[in-house]
Formats: sequence, structure tokens, C-alpha cells
Amino acid sequence: MDRSVDLFESDDQQNDPKYVDGRLKAIFFSSNDSFYKVVLVEITDTNINWPEDEIVVTGNFGDLVEENSYHFTGKLIDHPRYGEQFQASNYTSLIATTRDGVVKYLSGDQFPGVGRKTAERVVSVLGEDAIEKINSDGRVLDDVPISEKLKHAIIDNLTVDDNLEKVIIGLNSYGFSSQIASAIYQKYHEDALKIISENPYQLVEDIDGISFRKADAIALKLGIIPDSNERIRAGLMYAIDELCLRNGDTYTTTAPLVAMATDVLEGNTNQKISGKKLAESMVALAKENKIVGQDDRIYLTRLYNAEVQIAEHINRIIKNKDESDFNDEAIKKQLKIVEKQFDITYDDSQVAAIVQAIQSPAFILTGGPGTGKTTIINGIVNTYARLHEFSLDVNAYKDKAFPVVLAAPTGRAAKHMSESTGLPASTIHRLLGLNGRESNDTDATKDIEGNLLIIDEMSMVDTYLFRSLVRAVPNNMQVVLVGDQDQLPSVGPGQVFHDLLVSDQIPAMQLDTIYRQEKGSSIIQLAHDIHSGKLSANFAKNQSDRSFIPCRENQVSSVIDQVTKHAKQKQFGLMDVQVLAPMYRGNAGIDHLNDTVQAIWQDKPAKKAVTIREHTYRIGDKVLQLVNNPEQNVFNGDIGIIVSMETVKDQKAPTKITIDFDETEVTYEKSEWSQFTLAYCTSIHKAQGSEFKMVILPIVHQYSRMLQRNLLYTAVTRASDFLIMLGEQDAFEQCVRSVSVNRRTSLVKRLVDAIGRPAQKVRSKVAEINDSSSEDNGAEKVSALPDHLTVAVINNNEIDPMIGMGSVSPKDFM
Repeated sequence: MDRSVDLFESDDQQNDPKYVDGRLKAIFFSSNDSFYKVVLVEITDTNINWPEDEIVVTGNFGDLVEENSYHFTGKLIDHPRYGEQFQASNYTSLIATTRDGVVKYLSGDQFPGVGRKTAERVVSVLGEDAIEKINSDGRVLDDVPISEKLKHAIIDNLTVDDNLEKVIIGLNSYGFSSQIASAIYQKYHEDALKIISENPYQLVEDIDGISFRKADAIALKLGIIPDSNERIRAGLMYAIDELCLRNGDTYTTTAPLVAMATDVLEGNTNQKISGKKLAESMVALAKENKIVGQDDRIYLTRLYNAEVQIAEHINRIIKNKDESDFNDEAIKKQLKIVEKQFDITYDDSQVAAIVQAIQSPAFILTGGPGTGKTTIINGIVNTYARLHEFSLDVNAYKDKAFPVVLAAPTGRAAKHMSESTGLPASTIHRLLGLNGRESNDTDATKDIEGNLLIIDEMSMVDTYLFRSLVRAVPNNMQVVLVGDQDQLPSVGPGQVFHDLLVSDQIPAMQLDTIYRQEKGSSIIQLAHDIHSGKLSANFAKNQSDRSFIPCRENQVSSVIDQVTKHAKQKQFGLMDVQVLAPMYRGNAGIDHLNDTVQAIWQDKPAKKAVTIREHTYRIGDKVLQLVNNPEQNVFNGDIGIIVSMETVKDQKAPTKITIDFDETEVTYEKSEWSQFTLAYCTSIHKAQGSEFKMVILPIVHQYSRMLQRNLLYTAVTRASDFLIMLGEQDAFEQCVRSVSVNRRTSLVKRLVDAIGRPAQKVRSKVAEINDSSSEDNGAEKVSALPDHLTVAVINNNEIDPMIGMGSVSPKDFM
């Protein structure tokens, strides 16, 4: 530990280390999920220029005890909100030298069962240096009139507390943040420093947020040689993870892996790494079951297993569900009653979808905006209930599971699902009992109870989450998966919804007819035109529900300012208007636009404010949740309003922020403020699963590398009533021309291998997939249909005679 302190102290710290010695007077703030604390110290000795006898100290600390003395090393800083304070990079305990200090320490929370009277007896017998005496020889407690149980409690917890303090001091010396340090301790406990000193690269695999470069810097300074086996294996694991994470793939191939691993490993040391060493390390990783190699494909084992398990569980669900007891006529009879009940008429394709969903162990429903997916979900649920003769009144199921389970990837999508069906719906994480902090290969999920499971917004579900979901589905539960295959794929690895459709192993229905068009929605038509690879002919002409404002990148902020002010004047509410943009940086980026729009909605002086990551937050601000927090019933993508800010004594700025998410109020401690950000403007990815009355959408060439068809399609389909587009028309045109490359995955092959269902010869609307999926994208393909044209296959309707002709029609040759 001493060695690591020397290694990571700067020259200035070594030459003139700044310190504060003093007695702890008060703990202003203590994080619930890390070691971060803000404390007030009465100074007894220091080498900083400080005129007062008390100072605020911040840093990572163990169980500090008021009235005990500590030695803090670090630097004096001038915080823009809190003023001057001492930022401790490390600390050590000074043995408590007062009677009250020792009594308070021994009767603290870290010594369960030891109350103040017991602590006073210990000090009365052993004196003010009791802790030092007990640490030297625990048998001194034999002279104290207390029970054996209390003696053991003091000795054992004194050891635990001492170990914790040593670990924190060691972690501080490596420069870890408070949350990372806490995560390391939670994983390794008292072995943390030993593991780091023996193999720092273990941190990269075990702890989220620790990069290879951070672990590598520690390892190299500890003397681990550049071509050591541990280092090369860690570099390879990092490269595989990065390549898959960057592209959303579930595997990579040899050439890019070797290139990235070589670059990373040689970049920090300028020492060449031989190809032989890399090959040997890959073999070793495979033997350790950390990676899987098949042909030229290289997988992280957890991703490989996730795809295999998805296929196995889908096969289990299909094969173990009894055949439907209901024929077409029985289902249609009950559906007629549902139509009368809700005053709706389903067309032939919608009736076919409902019938097949009820008859199938698993069923997929896909379609663009306005094609009636929500209407069909209602038809499925109500017809299913009538056929099985159960009530949809949730109050009738107090002591047993509700038979229909509805879920979606985000809180907002689940809320929309609940509002449209009148039934309870939850996020998938909440349904499975996940908190979002589990490892990607966790088994810690609840089994799902019920008869029918419907998942909406399936395009957002990644490989890991879907594996957890299908693993929790019992054998006799029917599953309906609903989504829009043309939206952006999941943020996490894979393209699950796309692959399920392409595999042709699950009955599916593609909806094409636009029903919402009857309401005069030009937004819906624009979305379908974008999907077809073109902008509407009237794109630049203002419509009743959409408009386009041409402007350049440096004008975007000003135009959005004017549009937002106009919307506010027209009585649109804060939650009605949403700005969406593809990127964070630049004049037309999310960060800058958030400040622009915030100034319009927050146009009055703020009584309380706090600066977090270069943005100022006030009461009334619109904010976006960035992580899943099922314990508080808030999830990644939820949008809320800051309703209060709390301060504590002697602190000028707030230390707690409370946010209202659709009547669910959550209070965030200071250490948790990284969980949210301003939401006046959000990324298009973050808006998936949400719908807004008015969407303001800037698209300019600044976003060039992000401009793809599915991005624009997803953004446009977030608007329910009004869409204000602005920017450069040729940038919008670039979007519709640029078809995103499908991700490299193996799920299609896994599904075909596991299920082996013959491909349907006539797909038409059933399992109809756009042939953008047929582009060469590195994903494994399955020959579900004949791959060349003959008279026989044409006569048998086994192949499209226009195969390979794209959007070309006979008219193009006239």
C-alpha cells in the first residue's frame, strides 16, 4: 500500500504535501452508495494558509466518527458553489485521545450491540488509549466487566473497521472515484488491495467503469512487464468488448480484433507485441472459457451464451405450450363481441393477427406508426380473456397473479401501454426484479407469473435483457412480441427483434395499412415515405401538423429558441414540447440546445440552483433519468421535473434534489446526481418508447456520421400531433439515402438450429421482412427460400421474380 501511494502521488505532493490534522466536528453528508463524505473538521495542525479554526473536508472515507481525530492529505480548492474547502485525496486515523471520542467510536453503528454504557466501562478500565490496547492484544478486555459476546463483538468489528479503512486508503492512493472505490470494495472486500497488486487487469472484467487504460497504468507502475500474459489477455478482452460495444455486434472477427488489441497494448509502452503472443493468449482465454471462437468469429462467452440461451428458451416456450383449444371460428366469435364492446371494426389482416396470436405459443407483431399495433394488442387481450373466461378487473386478483402481463423496456413505454389498455404494465426490469446493476450473465431474475405475456417496443430490447426475459417465461405462458422493426436497434448488443423476424421461426405479422392517416396525419405519411427511402414530395411545404424551417448549423439554436417561445405562447406545456437531436457536442448539439431551451422555460430568477457537469439545475427543470432504478420505480429514459432542493446547515448550495416522475417522487443525494441530466433536448435514442405532442427536430450536416434512415424514422415517429423540422434539407435527404448496416449477430442461426421450423413459402404480410436485411452486413444468413430464379420456383410462388431488383419496377425500363 505504501508503494502505491508513492507511485501515484504527483511531484508537487511529494515535495510539499498539503495536510490538515483535526478533530471531526460534524458529518454534513454521507453517500448511501459510495464512500464519499463531506465533513467539518476542527483544525489542530495544518500547512495550508487557512485563517479559521474549522474547515470543510471532502473525500472518500470509511466510518468516520465525530470527535475522533484524523490526518487528511490533499489540496485546498475553491468550489464554484461551496466556496473554499479541503479536498482530501487520502487520510489516516489518529488514535482517539479523548474519553468522549473513544466512547463515541466504540458505541457507533459499526459495533452492533455495543452501547454507550458498555463503551464507558471499556474506557473506565482501559483508559483513553483503549483502542490501541485492544488492537495490540484483545485479551485486555478480560479485565472489563462485560459479556464474552460483547468482547467478541468489539474485537471482531474493530478488525473489520480497520480492514475497511486500510482498503479505502489504498483505493484512494490509486485515484479511484468514490463510486468505483465502493464497487471495488463490494466485489472484493478485504482482498481488494491484494487483487489489485497481483492483477490490476481483473478490475476491467469485474468492475463497470474501469477501463483497460486505467488498469494498465496501475499495472505498469507496479512493474508488470508489457508483454506479460495477464496484460495481453486483458488487452484482447478489452478490444473484443470495445468492438462489440461500438457497433452493437455480438461477435467480432480476427482482423479488427488484432488491430485494436495491438494498438492498445503497444500504445501505452511503445513495445512491440508479437502475433504469436496474441494467438497464444487467445487460446488461453478460450481455455478459460472467457471467449468462444467459431471459424473467424470471436465472441465474449457471455454474449455467445446469451444468444444460445435465447434460442433454447424460445424453442422451450414453443415446444412445451399445448396446442390452442380454440379454432378460428371460436376466436372470431368472441372478437365480434369485443368489436361491439369497444365500437371498433378490425380488418381482415388485423383479425388474422389476433387469431394467430391467440393460437400461437409465441407470436410477433410488427408495423410502423399508425398501423394499429395498439388496437390489436387490445383485441388480443380482451378476446383472450373472453375465451378463457377470466376477468380483466385487477382487483379480482389480490391473492393470485393477474393472467395478462404487459411490459416494455422503458417507464414511459410501459405507461403508454397501460393507458392504452387500461391494464397494469411495468418495465421489463421491474417485471424481472432487476435493478440494472446486475452483471450481464446474471441468473437473478424472478419467474414471470400469468398466462399471456405481451412485450411492446421490442426493437429496444438487447441480447442480454431478452435472454433474462425468455429465461423467466414459464412453459405454458403465451408470448406476444410487438414492435417496429424499422426503428433504431437497441443501445445494448444485438438486434433481437430484427433477428427474430428474419429467422422465420416464430409466426409473425407485418402491418402495412395506415389507419391513423384517416385523421389527416401527414407525420405518419412522412414516416412511411422515409421508411421507403424518400422524403415526401411536400416535405418543405408546411402542413397542418408539420413544417420545415431551412437554416444552417449556427442558426439552429436561434431558430429553436423562437419555435419554443412560440409554442409556450400557444399554451403548450413543458412536457408537451421535446427537442430531439442526434449528437451532444457542437452548436447544434444536445448540450448547447438544452441550455438554449432551458432559458425559455426557466425565465425567472432562481432562488436555488446547483451546477452539475457544466449545466445549472433549478426547481422546475425538466430532467431525464439515465439509469434503471427499480427500487425507486424510475427507469432509463423517464422524464421528470425537479420539485425541490434541500440544503443542510453551513452549506450554501443544495445537497439533495427531489424529482417528480409522473407522480413518483425520488430524492437524490449528491453522489447520485450523475443519474439524471437536463431533458429539454434529448438524444433520439433516449426518446425511443416515448411520444410527445410536439417534437422539434434539427438535422444538419454537423451530425453527418449519425445521419441514417432509421434515426430519422425513429425521431419523426416520436411526434403525435406536431413535428417541427429544421436544418438543411440535403441533410434530411442524406438520412433517407443512408441505410444502416445491420449488426453482426448469430441469433438467426441459433434460432434455426434450435427450432428448425421450415420457412414459410408464401410470406406476404405474414413474416414479411423488408429486404434491407439482405444487405451484406456480416450477420450470419439462413437460406430460408431458394436463392436463384427458375421457372419452377416462380410457378410455385417460392421466390419473388423481382429478387435483387430493389426498388426498380418494369416502368423504369419503358
